[in-house]
Amino acid sequence: MHYLILALVSLAVTAIGFAYYIHFFSVGYGFAISGIALALFILFFPILTLPNVIITMLLFLYGLRLGGYLLYREIKTPAYNKRVGGEIKDKKSVSIGSKILLWLSCAILYLCMTSPVLFRMEWGPLMSWDVCTIIGIVLMVTGITFEVLADYQKLTAKKKTPGRFVDTGLYRFVRCPNYLGEILLWTGVFLCGCPAMRGWQWIVAVIGLLLIYYVMFSGARRLELRQNKSYGEDPEYQNYVKKVPIILPFIPLYSVVKYKFLVA
Repeated sequence: MHYLILALVSLAVTAIGFAYYIHFFSVGYGFAISGIALALFILFFPILTLPNVIITMLLFLYGLRLGGYLLYREIKTPAYNKRVGGEIKDKKSVSIGSKILLWLSCAILYLCMTSPVLFRMEWGPLMSWDVCTIIGIVLMVTGITFEVLADYQKLTAKKKTPGRFVDTGLYRFVRCPNYLGEILLWTGVFLCGCPAMRGWQWIVAVIGLLLIYYVMFSGARRLELRQNKSYGEDPEYQNYVKKVPIILPFIPLYSVVKYKFLVA
């Protein structure tokens, strides 16, 4: 029954993409995660332990902030969504069949990503503090902090110098700190579920984790292509991309353009 309820929540919230297909994996993504977290909190409220409360609240706040931020950015800067939409797929070419496929795929992906939390919830009071849970929560908090700071720093920098790339704050260490934040967050979620997962549950959780990694690197590739087009002739930008890793700090991966398998 828990699985069915969470599936319905994910499908219902993600359905916002039928109005504008980008919302399947932007606004719908954030609010779907928030909705799933809230549903988990309500479903398991009588047997929630402190770490489970913290995990669900972190996911809820993360999704609410992300969905709200993306909605705000869309309202304030519609040109951004038009540009991103064009990079992913021409809006006019999206048939109802493709939208249904996207809807189902995204809803299932969000369930897989949050599944480690469900699996640990099912153990009730038996799931309390342990090494994996502590590290997982720390990574979740770090990831959310990275995303909030990265978005704030980018907005601030763009207000000062709209026509320049951002290389201040967290952007001094990686070119996509918000995507790094996502990777840290979902790695933390996965670790939180490790003490509870058994058998097929590992497969579901690993699929969710690997797919969000893929989505983040795919997003980094699209951003790199866009920035190369905008700033490619700028010597400062050329120097920046040669010295600052694209998504993972201290790992000399400076470009992912050549990896065509990341096209999504």
